[in-house]
Amino acid sequence: MNRIGKIFEIGYLVVAMVFIYEAMSEWSIEGSKSYTLLIIAAIAVFMFFFRRKMRIKRENYHNQNKQ
Repeated sequence: MNRIGKIFEIGYLVVAMVFIYEAMSEWSIEGSKSYTLLIIAAIAVFMFFFRRKMRIKRENYHNQNKQ
């Protein structure tokens, strides 16, 4: 279960990088679409940190209850 959480965290970063790349490649063509892609990338980065924090809290909770 712990490994799956880490994979999803990395997945959020990969998604953010893809959207940032797409935003930079679309920047000169259509500006408003680029802003939307950057907002989605920012949400993906936020989700990475949020999921990471929750996973660490869950690990600490389970480690405390085992002892």
